[in-house]
Amino acid sequence: MLSIKSLTRLHIGPVNLSLADGEVVAVTGPSGSGKSVLLRAIADLDPNEGMLEINSGTREGMLAPEWRRKVAYLPAESGWWADIVSQHFETPEKVDLASLGISPDAMGWEVARLSSGERQRLAFLRLLEHQPEVLLLDEPTAPLDAENTALFEARLKGCVQAGVSVILVTHDPEQAARMADRHLVLADGLLTEAAHV
Repeated sequence: MLSIKSLTRLHIGPVNLSLADGEVVAVTGPSGSGKSVLLRAIADLDPNEGMLEINSGTREGMLAPEWRRKVAYLPAESGWWADIVSQHFETPEKVDLASLGISPDAMGWEVARLSSGERQRLAFLRLLEHQPEVLLLDEPTAPLDAENTALFEARLKGCVQAGVSVILVTHDPEQAARMADRHLVLADGLLTEAAHV
């Protein structure tokens, strides 16, 4: 569950939005409309105003790192701070690399050798280690081919079936139709229902 009331950040808002457990909302909109700004605000990565709540409590009632583990943001380009892949995971031996078509040797690889698609898939698995309640995904399959997009979407559906709520920013209307229960459009700072999913 995610409840957003009167969220404002820069030219975005006020945004009011509620997601049930296991609900997927796709967000589309023109380039520069603020889709990434919206996700970063929900994740509390940038200053913003508004009341946000998940099943385990309000944003104001928990420390920022705890909120960001529970409301997990996957940017279009993920950050890496150590040289070896395994150093970015708490329990690398437990990560299901095969579910996203990643080599079982990948934990020992240098980050510098990863393709953009491998980085994206590994960053997604890194988020899932913390068992988030909400996933904020910013063009998560943009660097992936059709086969790996299908694997990613299958893993995401598993999260949804487990009750995770998802906001999925995508430029792909077919992906929105496949994955989302609702389709919203961000334009002129406001979210509105699309004509149909």
